[in-house]
Amino acid sequence: MQSERRSLVVDAIIPARDDAATIGEVLARLPHRRLRSVMVVDNGSTDASSQIARDAGVVVLREPRGGYGAACLLAVAHLGRLPQPPDVVAFLPADGRGDPGELVELLRPIEEDGAELVIGLAGGAHPKRHAADRAVARLIGTVYRQPVKGVGEASAMRAIRYPALVALGMSDRGGGWDVEMQVRGLKLGLGIAEVPVARGRRRARRLPHPASAAAARGRSLFHILRHATVR
Repeated sequence: MQSERRSLVVDAIIPARDDAATIGEVLARLPHRRLRSVMVVDNGSTDASSQIARDAGVVVLREPRGGYGAACLLAVAHLGRLPQPPDVVAFLPADGRGDPGELVELLRPIEEDGAELVIGLAGGAHPKRHAADRAVARLIGTVYRQPVKGVGEASAMRAIRYPALVALGMSDRGGGWDVEMQVRGLKLGLGIAEVPVARGRRRARRLPHPASAAAARGRSLFHILRHATVR
């Protein structure tokens, strides 16, 4: 196991939108010894998020037109063009809601137990977010007949083996990305692990606009029902 652990190639993707207040600390707290590269995808920021990331020495990509999923898709496409793709891709939030140091806990089930997708479930979420997360988890569990503790906060930490990510054929360009990944993974029979992680020192500075939150919930419902009916 030790040799496999050392040989895993892990790349991190961090979509960011107006996260200048937190992106520097997020990048500083990453377990860089476990990572080959870090990509920050500027998702239409109007502040200095990109410059701070660039000054930190990480790769900066730009996706100004789409949402969170579009930023992730751009980064995944970039990975696909590399001479050597990673073994594992990690997705982390830029707004400080998660502790990047906990990424090592998400990698452990992949390294030691053969998991293909690991979802970080953090306590202390905003009450409305926590209730929505539980409701979505119950629906997924009912539809797919598999216990699901949660989906993680939107844009929360997760890690997935690169071949599994490619096999999922992700397409959501907005706030339904995380749920699409989870339900597609269940549909394909991926080995999925849920890992409790602590929240970061800083909480997200803003709640989603009600219209954006409603759109994300709609996309989540769409993916849950869509993949449940596809043979």
